[in-house]
Amino acid sequence: MSRSVPALVRSNEQLTALLRHLFAHRAVAVDTESNSLYAYHERVCLIQFSTEDGDFIVDPLTEIDLSPLGDLFADPTIQKVFHAAEQDVANLKRDFGFRFANLFDTMWAARILGWPRIGLADILEETFGVRTDKRYQRYNWGKRPLPPEALKYASRDTHYLLPLRDLQVEALERSGRMEEAAEVFAQLAETGPASNPFGPSAFWRLKGLEDLPPQERAVLYELFLWRDREAARRDVPPFRVMGERTMRVLARLRPHTPDELARLRLLRRRTFQKYGKAILEAIARGERNPPPPPPAAPSPPSESVIQRYHALRAWRRQVAAERGVQNDVVLPNAALWALAERNPSSPDDLVDIPGLGPWKRKTYGPAILKVLAASSQQPATRFRRRNSP
Repeated sequence: MSRSVPALVRSNEQLTALLRHLFAHRAVAVDTESNSLYAYHERVCLIQFSTEDGDFIVDPLTEIDLSPLGDLFADPTIQKVFHAAEQDVANLKRDFGFRFANLFDTMWAARILGWPRIGLADILEETFGVRTDKRYQRYNWGKRPLPPEALKYASRDTHYLLPLRDLQVEALERSGRMEEAAEVFAQLAETGPASNPFGPSAFWRLKGLEDLPPQERAVLYELFLWRDREAARRDVPPFRVMGERTMRVLARLRPHTPDELARLRLLRRRTFQKYGKAILEAIARGERNPPPPPPAAPSPPSESVIQRYHALRAWRRQVAAERGVQNDVVLPNAALWALAERNPSSPDDLVDIPGLGPWKRKTYGPAILKVLAASSQQPATRFRRRNSP
């Protein structure tokens, strides 16, 4: 396959022409590039398409009306081929409100087939002898103009997806796994819109908070809030304002004057000049205020629920080993917990379990019900951890 710089779509007229081309095909490869490493409010910066006839890149950062793309993504007669579709679908739903039908995910196909390496770069190298140019793995796709080499890198992710999909369809059909894959693909199409990972509630995702003294936790919280506000104002990820390690050291040592802050040598000169006063004010607020109350914890599951969950995990591990796939290819953890909590006793009771579609109910339903029945007949055992590896 020859490679050339893809066609760049930056106007409504160009998008109309592209859509005519895409609608003439039964399968279209799709990928996106976002600026999550460079923005507080992440956004889709490129949408790549490939057909057997060419590569195309739509630039959403222009004054282009992307709503006509919604018809393509929702069309059940045209297959949209992604690799690791979940994040792409979530981001496209968040930014543009698109709906999706008829997806094919080459990463999930590889997982279902038991391929040992499922990253796209690994698959392309092993299957097509294509090596990835790593210079653009952490590129800021929000920058304009985009150099030709960056555009070629972006189009690589879709250029080979259609022939890869053809190989995987043949393998899925040969192994009798196509129905299973189709069920996963349908669930991916229902992925919800992406949400912003930042904001005050992200404080509770920091590790080790419960081990901090109350005042240190209060100061860290105020520093975290200040950093988040500043990141949102500048539209950069919070770590580009201040690293977590620096915040933790400041919360522990709690300098009170500019000289004390400078002597710690934690901040670059420019950062000190720009933020020194705000940092000291955040530390002072943390020393005046009590630590924030943690969010309410969910009620712990009963011992019988935990016992059923572990019985299901043991069954899933055995099935996955026999198939040569990762455990969550058989069933995701969320489905195991739902099964353990609801404790279904008949096939009809399995219908509403999240992540348990018709194929999985037909294939695994009898074994699941048998495991649950056997577990319920055993005396409850105490488990120390809910999510053991």
